[in-house]
Amino acid sequence: MGKKVLVVDDEKLIVKGIRFSLEQDGMEVDTAYDGEEGLAAARRNDYDIVLLDVMLPKMNGFEVCQQIREFSDMPIIMLTAKGDDMDKILGLEYGADDYITKPFNILEVKARIKAIIRRNEKKGAEKEAVGRVRSTVEFGDLRIDKEGRRVYIRGVEVNLTTKEYDLLELLVFNPNRVYSRDNLLRTVWGYDYPGDVRTVDVHIRRLREKIEENPSDPKFVHTKWGVGYYFQSI
Repeated sequence: MGKKVLVVDDEKLIVKGIRFSLEQDGMEVDTAYDGEEGLAAARRNDYDIVLLDVMLPKMNGFEVCQQIREFSDMPIIMLTAKGDDMDKILGLEYGADDYITKPFNILEVKARIKAIIRRNEKKGAEKEAVGRVRSTVEFGDLRIDKEGRRVYIRGVEVNLTTKEYDLLELLVFNPNRVYSRDNLLRTVWGYDYPGDVRTVDVHIRRLREKIEENPSDPKFVHTKWGVGYYFQSI
C-alpha cells in the first residue's frame, strides 16, 4: 500500500509539483492551502509524513506543528522560504522531525521523506519483533513503557515527540553512558540526516522541560560538559 502524505503550503504551484512527483512514486497525497485546513486534515487522517510550510494563512506552520504534536507523533518536515537558522530551530522546538529550505530540489524532498519513512518502518519492525510483552522501567517519578512508547511523570502521561522519546529511551536503557551530540545525531536521526548537532541540543532542552521538575538542574538527563549527554539512574 502506498504511503499517505499531507502537503500543506499556500503556494499552489509548489503543492502541485510535489503532489505530482510523489504520486509518481505511488504515494497517496492530500493537500491543504492554509494552516487551519492542514490541521483539520491531520486530525482526520493518520499520515506517514506531513510536509508543512512555515508561512501559512490563518495559522502558521509552527502553530500547526505544535497542535499536531498534542495528538499525534506523525513525522513532520517543515518547509521554510528563509535561510535563517532561527526558522529551522523553531521548527524543531515545536516538534518537527526535519526541515527543508526553499527553493528545494524535489529529489531532495523525496529522499528525506523516504529516509524518515524507512526509519519509522524499521522501528516498527523492531517493536513487533519484541513481541507483546510489555517492558516498563521506573526511576523515581519517571516511568517508561517501552512497548507502548509512553512516558509518565508521577503517574501522569507526558506527551513527547517521536525524537524526544527516541532520545530518552536510548539514554534510559544505557544509563550513565555519555553520548556525544554527534553520536546521538547519528543514532537517533540516522547517518543520512543533513542537520547539525544543534538539533540534539534543542531536543534535549525540550525533553528536560517535559520530564524534569527543574530543567536547569536536571535529575535525569545530565550534561557532561565538553562531551555530551547521559541519563543518571537514581
